Amino acid sequence: MIGIALAILATGPASSTPVTVPERPRLEAQIEAADREFFHLFFEGACDVTKMRSMVADDVEFYHDKGGFDVHNADQFVAIFEKNCKSREDATNWRSRRELVRASLHVDPVPGYGAIQTGEHLFYERHGAKGEEKLAGRARFAHVWALGADGKWRLSRILSFDHHPAQ
Repeated sequence: MIGIALAILATGPASSTPVTVPERPRLEAQIEAADREFFHLFFEGACDVTKMRSMVADDVEFYHDKGGFDVHNADQFVAIFEKNCKSREDATNWRSRRELVRASLHVDPVPGYGAIQTGEHLFYERHGAKGEEKLAGRARFAHVWALGADGKWRLSRILSFDHHPAQ
């Protein structure tokens, strides 16, 4: 897994300016907070395109074991976010929620760049805005977070894999 993440890093950083990555446990707390904010916004929060754009690196890439490699930059990622938001406007459409499996979370620093976050997450679905929520699936992930010179964390590489139905 680490070899994969390092190979992805080699494709190019979100920023060429080296940064000072915080020490643990501050690093872990910052990444967990960024993760929570990102996924809440993507699945449940207000459809704030500007906020979402600020949370991903210009050269963000998204690899998915079911959907493939179809995001190569921030504009493509934000387009997916906007489509997801529009879907939520219809009160009868399916809704999803992502929940981090806290015990699976692992964060490693990437000196001068950011961090690698790995873990598992659960996905819940409900039909319509008021439908009953049910556990639908589980998957693993690896995220590369870039720390900007401005002190903000941005997702640079997203790997989502080992998707399977909830058991």
